[in-house]
Amino acid sequence: MPLKTLLSAWTWLAPPLGWLLLLGAGSGGAMNVVLAGGLIACVLAAVHHAEVVAHKIGEPYGTLVLAVAVTVIEVALIVSLMLSGGPEASGLARDTVFAAIMIILNGLVGLCLLLGAARHLEQRFGQAGVSAGLATLAALAVLTLVLPNYTTTAPGPAYSGSQLAFVGLVSLVLYGVYVLIQTVRHRDYFLPSGALAHDEEAHAAPPSVMAAWVSLGLLVVSLGAVVLLAKSLAPTLEAAVANAGAPKAVVGVIIAALVLAPESLAAVRAARANRLQTSLNLALGSALASIGLTIPVVAAVSLHMGWPLSLGLDAKSTVLLMLTLIVTTLSLGVGRTTVLQGVVHLVIFAVYLFTTVVP
Repeated sequence: MPLKTLLSAWTWLAPPLGWLLLLGAGSGGAMNVVLAGGLIACVLAAVHHAEVVAHKIGEPYGTLVLAVAVTVIEVALIVSLMLSGGPEASGLARDTVFAAIMIILNGLVGLCLLLGAARHLEQRFGQAGVSAGLATLAALAVLTLVLPNYTTTAPGPAYSGSQLAFVGLVSLVLYGVYVLIQTVRHRDYFLPSGALAHDEEAHAAPPSVMAAWVSLGLLVVSLGAVVLLAKSLAPTLEAAVANAGAPKAVVGVIIAALVLAPESLAAVRAARANRLQTSLNLALGSALASIGLTIPVVAAVSLHMGWPLSLGLDAKSTVLLMLTLIVTTLSLGVGRTTVLQGVVHLVIFAVYLFTTVVP
C-alpha cells in the first residue's frame, strides 16, 4: 500500500505545525483559538499515526500502542490543568474519567445503536466479548469512582496514600487481563462473525514498514505538541468555564470529548456500515483504557507530587453511573439491538449533560 494512501496531508502537517504554534505562541483571544485548533489537529494526528503503527505490528501490541497513545494525551491534559489549577483541581481526574464513561456508554453507544439500527433495522454482535468488557468496566468504575466515598481512612471522597496506590495497581491489573483476553486467549470473542468477518474494510492490508516507522516518529512529535499545547491553553480553558458560570466538571467533559473524538468517529462509521461488533470494541476499549490506564498514572503522579486527588462521585453522579451500567448491561445483553436501545442511551446522555451544567 503506497505511503501517500496511508498518510494524508493533514496528518503530516499537524505535528510540526503544532510545534510552530508553540514557538510563536502569544496571548489574546485569536491566538488562543489558533492554539486550540492546533491542539485538536495534533490529537487527531496522534491517534491516526498510533492506528497505523498498531495495524502494522498487530495484536496484542497494536492495541497497547493505541491505548497508550490516547492515555498519554488524556493524562497530559489532566496534569496540565492540575498544575495550573492547584489544589482546586483535585477532582479533575474524577470528572474527566466519569465524563469519558458517560460519553462512551450513553452518547457514543447510543448514537451507534440508533444510526446503525435506523439503517439496518436490527444489528447483531458477539455477546461474549461485550459482556467481558462491561464486567471489567463496571468493576473499574465502582472501585475508582464510588468506593472512595465509603472508605474511612482518609476524610472526604478520597483514598489514603496506600489505598490510592492499591486501587491504581488493581486498575492496571484489570485492564491488563482484559487486553490479554481480547488479543490472545479469547480473541475470537471480539471478532465479527459470519459474513461480516470477511469484510474487506475490517481486514485492510497492513501498511509498509516505511509507513509504520514514519508514523511512529510523527506519533512522538504529535504527543509532545499535545502536552505543551495543553499546558499553554490550560489557564484559558479554566477561565472560559469560570466566566461562563459553569461548574468545574464541565472542564472534564471538554477534555474527555476531545480525547474520545477520533475513536467516536470511527465507531459511528463502523455502526453505519453494519459492523456493530467493531463499533462496540472501539467504544468499550476506549472506556476501559480511560480508567484502567489513566487512574494508575494520575495516582502515581499525585502520590509523587503530594497533590490531593478526589475520586469519589457525588450522589447525583453516582445515580447516573449506576443507571448507565444497568441500562448498558440490559441493552447489550441479548446480542442484538434496535433503535429503542439507542434512544434510551441518548436520553440518559442528555440528562447527564443538562445536570452537569445545571446541577
